[in-house]
Amino acid sequence: MSEAGGRALVALLWLLHWLPLPLLAALGRGFGRLLHATAERRRRIALRNLELCMPELDEARRRELVREHFQWLGRSLLERGLLWFASEARLRRLIHVEGDVKLAERSERPVMWLVPHFMALDVAGAAAQLFVDRQAASIYQRQANRAVDAAMRRGRLRFGRAQIFARHETAKPLIRCIRQGAAFFNLPDMDFGLRDAAFVPFFGVPAATLLAPSRMARSLGMAVQPIIAEMLPGGRGYRVRFLEAWEGFPTEDAVADTLRMNRFIEDEIRGMPAQYLWVHKRFKTRPEGEPGLY
Repeated sequence: MSEAGGRALVALLWLLHWLPLPLLAALGRGFGRLLHATAERRRRIALRNLELCMPELDEARRRELVREHFQWLGRSLLERGLLWFASEARLRRLIHVEGDVKLAERSERPVMWLVPHFMALDVAGAAAQLFVDRQAASIYQRQANRAVDAAMRRGRLRFGRAQIFARHETAKPLIRCIRQGAAFFNLPDMDFGLRDAAFVPFFGVPAATLLAPSRMARSLGMAVQPIIAEMLPGGRGYRVRFLEAWEGFPTEDAVADTLRMNRFIEDEIRGMPAQYLWVHKRFKTRPEGEPGLY
């Protein structure tokens, strides 16, 4: 996409954010149906992931889940503008938070928020700033299109309660930020290759999984609190659950900790399977000598 195309896309998202959420959600689901029909490569990746992770489902059910997944995906893309541009008051009305929201405020230890890749991931990021009186820090994947990257950065930083660091940068500024009191918003469940990772089962399939959540939590003495974000049907808003901090985590065994994390994510996926990010090649990296899965 050209930079002019990126600016046009950002302008479209700005216009769409004025719509009532039920109408925007309906448009998003329609856009998702279009993506399902046209994005053949991503559709095949999603189907393959479900075949690997949920072999107990028959093919018809997996295809149905993928169709539904693309509708949530379409919503998440169009509703990004809502998160980037809507007023703080409107977002507070739309985002319903549950659980131990104030842990990071009262904890004497630094807090790591573990946030798996559900469709409402960016909603969790907004909630962590709107409902928690504590600076947040996170890592983000820089976008190839400069206009989109700039809009994303502005949208995520506009409340003045967060800092974000590009993934390719050194970790030193992030560590410094955490030591100064920021809670770390950590996305732990993507395949970034074997650097600082191990093959840990995910739905029974060896998956290259970062060991950093365990290692960082141990080295910095962090409390680890999962956050699960959900898009509610019919444009009724979003639900963000701040779960209880894990007891006995981390341990000296980073691989065992990572297995525990993956099993937790599996359980959450089973509760709302269509809203997980199935279009990502979660099993792209394979153990030496094993054939590719895609």
